Amino acid sequence: YATSEFRTGTHAGTHVDAPRHTLADGESIDGAAVESFALDARLVDLAGTIGAREPITAATLPSPGSVRDECGVLVVHTGWADHWGTDRYRDHPYLTEAAAELCREAGVGIGLDTFGPDPTPSAGTSVSGDPSTEEPQGTPAHDALLGAGLPIIENLCSLDGLPERFRLYAFPLRLRGGDGSPVRAVAEWEA
Repeated sequence: YATSEFRTGTHAGTHVDAPRHTLADGESIDGAAVESFALDARLVDLAGTIGAREPITAATLPSPGSVRDECGVLVVHTGWADHWGTDRYRDHPYLTEAAAELCREAGVGIGLDTFGPDPTPSAGTSVSGDPSTEEPQGTPAHDALLGAGLPIIENLCSLDGLPERFRLYAFPLRLRGGDGSPVRAVAEWEA
């Protein structure tokens, strides 16, 4: 017999967040129905159009009426997966609070090829150096989405070549009391 030991964090690699991740009284990953991680997805391709630490605004995303009842998750392709394993990966684009609220209003979750929907803290000021463009503090995008029970799938990869519509499977491990779980995310579509 070959037997290995597996140790990892709940937010390592491609993973889903549970509401408990940022909300103290939020639901844990084992409280979510497994079918809630089989999602109709819509690709929002921003690769090559968005830079380091740039906000993804509500105007960048489809309007709530155009996604309501069409999909369960917007998969935002920023191209940032190309920086995985480097310090630059921390400087990923992020959702503005208004963009997260738009998703909440539409009842759709978010999948990203970044660390997450909020900026990853870094030392210093904004990229522009202009204090008026400081990044948001805390986890407003996480809180808006997770507070509504909407999925957040982070560190997606291999998004190049996906069609605008597809089915996304991102089943978590059933970790008792877990604040998230690694997943093997798979896209499926008709050719």
